Amino acid sequence: MDERSLPHLPGRPDPGGSRPGGGQAGVLGTALAGVLAAALASGSWQWFSTYLGLTLLAVVFAFADPPLRSTRAHGTPGTPGAGFGRGRLRSLAAYSLVVGLCAALVLASAMQRWAWLLPMPGTRAECARLGDYAALNVRAALGALADQGADALASAQRTQGRVAVNDCLASTTTLWLPVYASAAALLTALAVHLAGRPRAARSGPGRTGDKER
Repeated sequence: MDERSLPHLPGRPDPGGSRPGGGQAGVLGTALAGVLAAALASGSWQWFSTYLGLTLLAVVFAFADPPLRSTRAHGTPGTPGAGFGRGRLRSLAAYSLVVGLCAALVLASAMQRWAWLLPMPGTRAECARLGDYAALNVRAALGALADQGADALASAQRTQGRVAVNDCLASTTTLWLPVYASAAALLTALAVHLAGRPRAARSGPGRTGDKER
């Protein structure tokens, strides 16, 4: 007899391997990721977003089981549609999209600062010129007072130029984040699908034959 057909007892571990609260944690993680992504999308991306993304990934991986391939409700391996129910596809899509969103939060600050991760030399050069323009605006705003505090003027120009460059790079980073998030989601879906194939093969023909006997 298949152990999955036995009733679940209080002292008996769940044969499905599901973790309690997985659904609630997944919904909570999705809501938190959406709110935090919207809050951090304005202005320059800071490294705190990386910490938030890693925290959300830890919550998802700790409390939400990946929707691995199952043969209990969709036939046996080798048959059309085995393990590809609509419910599993919805769960796989939701799980992958949440992981992709968290990965985008992790990468946002690095994409803004590291040219090898977001190689756009033309855009970065334009942002640098925008920083120079912001520095000139600081001097123009002071007018005749600019000659009375050279050190203060230089510090203000550096600060405003850096803010302008960071804001320019952040807006470009935000435009490209959906691409990186979608790529992470696709890789997650592929990894979960491939990880479920050996499990479906092990629980397929042999276990079905044992149950019939």
